[in-house]
Amino acid sequence: MAAVSVLQGISALQSDEIYIAGTEYVYKFDTTTWGWVHVVLGVLALVVGVGLVMGTTWGRYSALGVAALVIVANFLSLPYYPAWSLVIIGLSVAVIWAVMAWQPQH
Repeated sequence: MAAVSVLQGISALQSDEIYIAGTEYVYKFDTTTWGWVHVVLGVLALVVGVGLVMGTTWGRYSALGVAALVIVANFLSLPYYPAWSLVIIGLSVAVIWAVMAWQPQH
């Protein structure tokens, strides 16, 4: 999920032609802003993923929080690239499910 978010952000930063905006929304940002939002969330998810792989408690709870933020960010950016946003929302839901279902062995 983290790498996909970073790639989504880089794509928005490099080429604005990929992203389209149809109707006006209250939370409308330009594609550069959305690009930076996705890059920052992706990098944050990479850091949290390292903590999660190491089995830390902070990594587990942070992964839930970051995945929720990624869902919100992609929901808000649905008007720009709906298919990709829905894929990332689905991946984030899968991450939340996997983290919640994981039973660490003590």
